[in-house]
Amino acid sequence: MHDTVFYLLVLIAAFGAGFTNAVAGGGTLISFPVLLALGIPPVAANITNTVALCPGYLGATFAQMKDIKPQKSRLLYILPAAVVGGIGGALLLIFTEEKLFSSLVPFLILAASLLLAFQDRLKKKVFKTEKHSKTNSHEKKAIIPITFAAVYGGYFGAGLGVMVLSVLGLTIDDSFTKLNALKQLFSFTVNISAAIFFVFSGQVLWAVALVMAAGALFGGSLGGKISGKIKPLILRHIVVSLGILIAIVYLVKDYF
Repeated sequence: MHDTVFYLLVLIAAFGAGFTNAVAGGGTLISFPVLLALGIPPVAANITNTVALCPGYLGATFAQMKDIKPQKSRLLYILPAAVVGGIGGALLLIFTEEKLFSSLVPFLILAASLLLAFQDRLKKKVFKTEKHSKTNSHEKKAIIPITFAAVYGGYFGAGLGVMVLSVLGLTIDDSFTKLNALKQLFSFTVNISAAIFFVFSGQVLWAVALVMAAGALFGGSLGGKISGKIKPLILRHIVVSLGILIAIVYLVKDYF
């Protein structure tokens, strides 16, 4: 494949991932399979993808900063959990053999797709909890489950936002808009923590990562600005369908 076509596909995939992460979640289900299809080994593709999508998370986080600032007290326990979990997941990935990770890829993609598919039900649970909860006394109980979610995020990442949003919705009494903004900052922190660790792994494909970073930043910024103005349902259905299809293809390829 010609280099120009290669990097154009990388750029488009990153833009789509950044935009999708900001609007509906699950952007890794777009960019990661594209990197695999372009011939990049699974672990290197996952590591490069994590590093490259950081600007997209950053752009989307800044776009929702007005809803994050009133929640400074929550950041004292949310962000440390994100950092510890993100680094833990990154460390776990580094010590996973290429063959083992490759065999896990279809299951990781399928799990992320199913999480995204059930996002609406989780949102309803969030609103139900918001309506009936009268106290924030259970907020700090979120530390343990979101730390485990952060480990998953550092290891693979797709579907992380859905996990975190469900945990926050069950433990924090606040508007969905604020919880979604908190989820965005948490996801960015997990991603950047893992990415900093990966920088020293020697497995980042920097030319690919830089092209992806530009696309993800633009896509994330655009998605963050319009995330409250559009319905993400159709986009989510497309991403879920593609994710399930890709998982099936890899399962057939690996086991049949």
